[in-house]
Amino acid sequence: QVQLVESGGGLVQAGGSLRVTCAASGRTLNSYRMGWFRQAPGKEREFVAAISSGGLSMRYADSVRGRFTASRDNAKNTMYLQMNSLKPEDTAVYYCAADQSRAWVASSAPHEYTYWGQGSQVTVSS
Repeated sequence: QVQLVESGGGLVQAGGSLRVTCAASGRTLNSYRMGWFRQAPGKEREFVAAISSGGLSMRYADSVRGRFTASRDNAKNTMYLQMNSLKPEDTAVYYCAADQSRAWVASSAPHEYTYWGQGSQVTVSS
């Protein structure tokens, strides 16, 4: 079992930056692919970014490419999402996810992830 805990969300003005952290326990993450997803009120959960187990394969949603950067530190069992140039439409609960299947390929599909964190609220004011 893998337990995931997000932290680092909060309130920021448009144009600002935040970094959300996903800390894992229960297993070492170096054999898991990881993903970031978000869900805004009244909307379905959507893909944000994904990174393979070794960090060589990465994917981003078009809406965040060039503004958000996903990274991981397997030695610390931690994944990060650096969010720059934030917009009000980035407001959502941000979730991290992990899965061990085909870990060498980053995946944007939520159904391909087994483990999920509880989420961290990010609010961007205009």
